[in-house]
Amino acid sequence: MTSAFLYLGIMLIVICVWFILLKRPVYESVFVSFILLVAITNKWSSILDYINEGMGTSLLYSMVVFVAMSILLDKTKIIDSTVCIILCLMRKIPGGAGYVSVFASAFMGSLSGSGPGNVMTTGVITIPAMKKSGFPAELAANIESNASYLGNMIPPSSNIVAALGAYLALYPTENLTIGKFWLVCWGCSLWFILLKMIMVFAFCKYYKVKPIAKEDLPDLKDTLKTSWQGLLLPIIILLPFVFDFIFKETLFTQRLGASGAKYFSSSMLFFVAGIAAFYTVLVAKNKKDVSPNQIAKLFGNKIKSISPAIGTCLFGYMIGSLFKDLNVAEGLKMGITALNMGKVGLAFIIPLFTCFMGMVIPGSSLVVMFGSVFISLFASVGINPLLVAAMLPCICGVMCGITPPLALGMYAGMSIAESDFGKTVKNDLWWVAIQYILEVIVLLELLPILGL
Repeated sequence: MTSAFLYLGIMLIVICVWFILLKRPVYESVFVSFILLVAITNKWSSILDYINEGMGTSLLYSMVVFVAMSILLDKTKIIDSTVCIILCLMRKIPGGAGYVSVFASAFMGSLSGSGPGNVMTTGVITIPAMKKSGFPAELAANIESNASYLGNMIPPSSNIVAALGAYLALYPTENLTIGKFWLVCWGCSLWFILLKMIMVFAFCKYYKVKPIAKEDLPDLKDTLKTSWQGLLLPIIILLPFVFDFIFKETLFTQRLGASGAKYFSSSMLFFVAGIAAFYTVLVAKNKKDVSPNQIAKLFGNKIKSISPAIGTCLFGYMIGSLFKDLNVAEGLKMGITALNMGKVGLAFIIPLFTCFMGMVIPGSSLVVMFGSVFISLFASVGINPLLVAAMLPCICGVMCGITPPLALGMYAGMSIAESDFGKTVKNDLWWVAIQYILEVIVLLELLPILGL
């Protein structure tokens, strides 16, 4: 038990020193902590196994696939048109741009897997629209950043793949489909989407926000005529997973067998992104922008930008494999269990722990390293482990991007909104506090969850 906390402490100290004090990239800090832990534990003979396990995870490949899709979405501007259509439909509602930001940014965040990146992508549309309709700059920045990070817990976010892996590591014999798990994830995320909508409503009342002026929007008929295809994209992405959930035990299992249906379900992340990318190319107005040469060039540039994230996830998985070998999870579980905190204590402490940890370790890496520990801890006090698994992307990947001082999503929103730092932080703390409260309420099983 003592050694588990010691290894965890060493990892955190190295990451903090390397990343915060020395100002080196976070993937470097995670890698250095991995090498140091291997040296301390003298696990050099197993290092290739740790690397192989890290490289073998589907999360890394899923990230690449969805990056390719996001490139095409950005290049073809299909999402821009969709946002414009929704803005036109909600133009008479006070604060309509804020509600659109919540929906559009949350959905796009689930596709891109990058909170700050999504803020910069959708924020260039939603933040100016919010400011034009009377939102203070600091509020516009925080609505966008909070909604973008909400994408971490909404399918098909890559963090959800890691959460599912953490659950199946503890319950490998359970016949759980991706579709079923996605449904529960949606059941959790709907409460958080509703929360953001209520907060937008409350702030609109407080700041007396007006509807968007008609002259600031394109004509709805013209936009629908030229860009209606973009509205089909969410259906194209989500429908296969719905089919998997409904027909896995009947149609797919009968035709492919139990193992075939299992592999078909696990590979869905890859071919869904491919179908969405193909559809995007198909409906693109300017085919020259999505030529093979253009796509290859864009993809090469994008891969360079996400390489740090991929590296961090890879090294995070390697540390997770090492911790598994050292029984760190079991040691942490024993230590926390010895405190006899019960449901309420865990529900308050774990989200707070991941919030601070997430400032130096990406959410996906947190899920990999501690996901199984958190699931087993909550299960030991009687909380549904499937609910905890579905909440992992939330408690590990949402708060870290919006909590000062290392709130990358907030900073990205500030850069577009040109908002004052002090005012933005003051407003952001409201979003952080209420997000945290709802996390505790959901973990305590005080709300009905779709799929459970």
